[in-house]
Amino acid sequence: MSDQHQLPGDIRKLWPSEWQKFRDHLLRLDKASRRMRFAHGVSDSFIEDYAARMVDMSGIVYGYFEGSELRAAAELKKLGDTWGREAEAAFSVEQPLQEHGIGTELMGRVIRAARNRGVQHLCLSCLAENGKMRAIAAHFGADLRFEYGEIVGEIIPAGPNYFSILAEAVEDRFGYMMAVLDLHSRVLKAA
Repeated sequence: MSDQHQLPGDIRKLWPSEWQKFRDHLLRLDKASRRMRFAHGVSDSFIEDYAARMVDMSGIVYGYFEGSELRAAAELKKLGDTWGREAEAAFSVEQPLQEHGIGTELMGRVIRAARNRGVQHLCLSCLAENGKMRAIAAHFGADLRFEYGEIVGEIIPAGPNYFSILAEAVEDRFGYMMAVLDLHSRVLKAA
């Protein structure tokens, strides 16, 4: 995380086995936050199906955790069969945690992940009234334009370098350790 924001939780990648945490987070989104995330209202069954396919989407999901509870997520999805020229980003932050810098921190992680995978064009879209997402995108120098009632943002990440790859690798090791400790505590509670 940057020095700019001291968040009480941790940001790390979600592992495929944590799809239920992703589902539970999306189900906790209020009506307005769901609409902002998916660009229209969605049902609980839609979210159940969407989260269950997290592994099939073969993307990367970063999450903001408070303890073992996922409270915000950022998705990086490749457009096509392999990582390459284009990818898409999507974000969701539970309402009580909005406007605390979490979305900005998640965006930084997504941009770095895209950079490290050779993505040359990172796309994101949001409803025109989603000022929070527009501000985050503008913070990272996104080229924003209005298209068919939505704002489309484009970010051109720099190429990967030793430091960007090392930073992601170090965070992945920490994230894996935190996921294992969380699993361990859930197993102990269940026993």
